[in-house]
Amino acid sequence: MRGNSFEQVAMLSTLTPDELVPKDHPIRRIKVIVEKALAELSPQFDAMYSKIGRPSVAPERLLKSCLLIAFYSVRSERLFCERLHYDLLFKWFLDMNADDPGFDATTFSKNRDRLIKHEVAHRFFAAVRGEAERRHLLSDEHFTVDGTLLEAWASVKSFRPNDDEDDTKPTGKNPTVSFHGTQRSNATHHSRTDPEARLARKSNGTTAKMSYMGHALMENRHGLVVDVELTQATGHAERQAAVAMLKRRRTERGTGSRWTLGGDKGYDTADFVADVRGVGVTPHVAQNVSGRRSAIDERTTTHAGYAVSQRKRKRVEEIFGWMKTVGGGRKLRYIGAKRNAMWLMFSATAFNLVRMANIEVELA
Repeated sequence: MRGNSFEQVAMLSTLTPDELVPKDHPIRRIKVIVEKALAELSPQFDAMYSKIGRPSVAPERLLKSCLLIAFYSVRSERLFCERLHYDLLFKWFLDMNADDPGFDATTFSKNRDRLIKHEVAHRFFAAVRGEAERRHLLSDEHFTVDGTLLEAWASVKSFRPNDDEDDTKPTGKNPTVSFHGTQRSNATHHSRTDPEARLARKSNGTTAKMSYMGHALMENRHGLVVDVELTQATGHAERQAAVAMLKRRRTERGTGSRWTLGGDKGYDTADFVADVRGVGVTPHVAQNVSGRRSAIDERTTTHAGYAVSQRKRKRVEEIFGWMKTVGGGRKLRYIGAKRNAMWLMFSATAFNLVRMANIEVELA
């Protein structure tokens, strides 16, 4: 039997967004963790804003909005602001009423830049990580490091010689440009769209693209992120960032016990192994013996913990896989290292929140 189609009428209801979100929805467990982290940052938020003037968008809602963009793979801030007008789950997560208007996209973007100035993303990440520590979810001894290329919001057509005048670049919306027979390198060229991006490729035989490099330090107990960093895509960026993140974590947690650090073959170099040992950490990196000698020997590889580190280190790929698919990092949406670093920090925070909520179910 054919159903009837009735004309929509004005909605008058006593329901609240909280009543419409299912009681067993995973985002409810996430919100509890987020609220605790935001309460810890409240005094710092007070110092960010003037005591006079027109009220701005609450920083708590800005941070929650950045998380929602990552959770639900929203491709742009403008689309998020549009969706906020009608998505009741979004309004519930932001503690808004059903009839509250959404954000203006321009205002939202300008207030987001305030987060960069005060390094709020780093503090929020640290607060969520602190909640994981209070729940005894982090390992204090065993870690894994890895890096990945992140495609920048810039085309290879924008990769022009440093001495090239603006009036000599191709005109038109999508001009045909031939690079055959020309030598291009980061030393002689730069991107006109994103000057901080670098031309890089993952391996021989793959396409070179304008890229940044993202790095993650993972603890091996539950696969949570304990530190991230975004750098320019250079040949030494992975190892340099790994040592920097390891030193930061070592400073935060102290130098009491001996740690281990897993990694792939790219970290098997003499200088990296020496730097890691200098921080008081045993390198459990995969041996690279392709026509060369490994920087670690049998004193490390025959230890039972080495095999465990090699098995656990593969979980770091889950982090980058989530960031690139769900988190929208397959191609970066921002221009400049600072804004993309903020995206990376929020993506790592969102990953940790989802992982912590799942662990809570697993341990229940």
